Amino acid sequence: MESIRVKPLSGEKTVPIAEGWVLVIGMILIAANLRAPLTSVGPLVGTIRSALGISNTIAGMITTLPLLAFALLSPLAPRLARRFGAPAVLFFAMMLLAAGIALRSAAGEGALLTGTVILGMAIAVCNVLMPSLIKEKFPHKIGVMIGVYSVAMNLCGAIASGISVPLAKQLEQLGLGWNGALGVWAFPAVLAVLCWIPQIRGGHKRQSAALSASASAQAAAGPGRTNLWRSALAWQVALFMGLQSLVFYVIVAWLPGILQSYGMTLSAAGWTLSMMQLALLPISFLVPIWAGRMKSQVPLVLLTAAVLLIGVGGLLLGYRSIVVVSAILVGVGAGCSFSLAMMFFGLRTRTAQGAAELSGMSQSVGYLLAAVGPTLFGYLHDATQGWTVPLVVLLAVGVLLLVFGLGSARNRYVEG
Repeated sequence: MESIRVKPLSGEKTVPIAEGWVLVIGMILIAANLRAPLTSVGPLVGTIRSALGISNTIAGMITTLPLLAFALLSPLAPRLARRFGAPAVLFFAMMLLAAGIALRSAAGEGALLTGTVILGMAIAVCNVLMPSLIKEKFPHKIGVMIGVYSVAMNLCGAIASGISVPLAKQLEQLGLGWNGALGVWAFPAVLAVLCWIPQIRGGHKRQSAALSASASAQAAAGPGRTNLWRSALAWQVALFMGLQSLVFYVIVAWLPGILQSYGMTLSAAGWTLSMMQLALLPISFLVPIWAGRMKSQVPLVLLTAAVLLIGVGGLLLGYRSIVVVSAILVGVGAGCSFSLAMMFFGLRTRTAQGAAELSGMSQSVGYLLAAVGPTLFGYLHDATQGWTVPLVVLLAVGVLLLVFGLGSARNRYVEG
């Protein structure tokens, strides 16, 4: 029980254990909503494309639009937190997420794309603020809490991938189909909103005090003079973040299609995508803990890149006997790289405010890069009528991920 005590946002006294549990549960519920609305789409892309009569390129935009929203809104999230307080911003972001999911499930291409943008905006804010909130509230247990955060996110993402197709088939009998299978994810978002209410009571005052203390710490350490946009280390973290995101969202969007081209049924392909994400759960929990105990994370970066490249290589070979194992390896590699990216925000900065700023910059630049992935892969598939060229490009991305990961893994701070 003692281990869940957290540092209060004011940094002045210990938070009661009960309040700590409420905070932890609330953070888990928010994390649980950050991937499921996205991973639920991949197995249904073919169904949506047929129902709406759209091309693979437009279908890729269903995954790309949230990433563009991530890129555009991420730099604003720290400013919103300073102005209104992180608890309040997260509360309204989850309400926006529920609304976006509901709109996306409405009939029509316009509602689909508009709702996708709205939910992307909501997830963008949560993506930026959660790692910095963890650093602030759990300064001595960052690795454990990032692990819990990652597991909750990936577990619900895996469940969403696995049940999308069978759920759509069941709801088809009620005339809902893919619309209902996507819309059902508004309910967990509403639950997160309800469970986060205790955090917004006086949250603005506590957050303002925390940010003032963080700013004072930054000024004392000198990072206030640092322009992250001119920091080579910050750019390496940002590019590592972007490349790992590109890999993940390409796989979420197109792995079912790749597997179907090898003879799998749509349902089996959806469950394989789910298995891929389930396989990375233990790694998602352990990698942040290991990373937090290391001065340099270079060994973890090397292992991550090796697993990812082997997995993509197996998909490229296309033998049915190894495609499932290859998909799982890609998932494990993507999970490791995501956990490392989240840890770099805290490990490469000196304060929670510094972590928020690096997170905002990295996710803005990173997701702008990642946004190219799903649409580009859809275009390459349409242009070549196959998956060989897209997978070769993914191999090249894996090599670049290794390069920028090695730069991010050395024991340095963006503040100098």
